[in-house]
Amino acid sequence: MSINTPEAEETGQWLSQEAYDRLSAELEQLKGPGRQEVVDRIASAREEGDLKENGGYHAAKEEQGKIEARIAYLSHLLENANVGGTPPDDGVVEPGMLVKAKVAGREMEFIFGNREIAGDTDLAVYSDASPMGEAIGGAKEGDKVSYTAPNGSTIEVEILSAEPYQG
Repeated sequence: MSINTPEAEETGQWLSQEAYDRLSAELEQLKGPGRQEVVDRIASAREEGDLKENGGYHAAKEEQGKIEARIAYLSHLLENANVGGTPPDDGVVEPGMLVKAKVAGREMEFIFGNREIAGDTDLAVYSDASPMGEAIGGAKEGDKVSYTAPNGSTIEVEILSAEPYQG
């Protein structure tokens, strides 16, 4: 976990303390019981014989790959995370903010930052590294910015509000 410094912000994603704690618990579950459950399923499937046509074995191996990938992702994210409290309620678009914006004429509400901040909510999340994220990062309520979408079109964005996400 990094400390809130400009250098840390450049190297890691911002996470709220709640998101950091939730992801740490998920990582521990995956590294322990989650991993062991899949290993046990693989061992059971091996005992059934011919591995070429053993659907249970192949499904368990695929799940093992997904778990190992999630473990690697979470380990890297948490090791490099810039964990901080709630961002200031100053109307500036920054990671951890719930943003209301008019994007290409359509009103939207989304969380700005890493997708892991959102947890189990249905809210969309836009990364600060996305084309829109790069354009709106640092913008304030009332600002109008534009960015070039991957298809080459220019998209206009008006920031209607930005407040700390309380999820």
